[in-house]
Amino acid sequence: MTEKIKILMIDDHPMIIEGYQNTLLFSKKDNQELTIDIANNCDEAVSCMDKSVQVEAPYDVLFVDISLPPSTDGTMSSGEDLAEYARKILPEAKIIILTMFNESFRIHNIIKTINPEGFMIKSDLTSSELASAFQAVLNNPPFYSGTVNSHIRKAITSDIVVDEKNRKILHLLSQGVKTKNLAAHLDISLSAVEKRKKQLREIFEVSDGQDETLLNEARKKGFV
Repeated sequence: MTEKIKILMIDDHPMIIEGYQNTLLFSKKDNQELTIDIANNCDEAVSCMDKSVQVEAPYDVLFVDISLPPSTDGTMSSGEDLAEYARKILPEAKIIILTMFNESFRIHNIIKTINPEGFMIKSDLTSSELASAFQAVLNNPPFYSGTVNSHIRKAITSDIVVDEKNRKILHLLSQGVKTKNLAAHLDISLSAVEKRKKQLREIFEVSDGQDETLLNEARKKGFV
């Protein structure tokens, strides 16, 4: 029996999409019939998703790149926003996230907000890995590539618990954001930021007040 699979690929690099397409078409099973639509930015992706719902032919699988040009109305700034939108309007669709980012914070954040059926770091990607990921996501999700798995393992084996706000503080500090500007990014007061930084220094057993020392320890434990 033929299994019809409707796919939307969202990436702003045409050559990358061509590679994904060729790999899937070449490696699909004999009974699988693939229909592949392409979107190069947030606007095109939203329009494809909305249309698929209107015509009652929703997508089965979405390949979503995280770094995308934002939507013209400013409501979507990345593939992460698109994936959250897809979760609402295409609840049955399997989402495969592809990204260049391999920072621990980003990976945890994506797993927490989207919980994708597939999650691949582009530097891990080979044709055979993409083909395996696609079949695994259809039949037995989730499928995570090596880098994603090692970040998850590091976080699980570490007995350190860092809540989401504290993760964000570490992430922003690693991006070079000054302490005095953290409050605005996090919607908390400066004294709350200071308190959290003190907590982080205790958690990571850092005795000097240097952000760099704190970040180095957090990096070793896979939090940055």
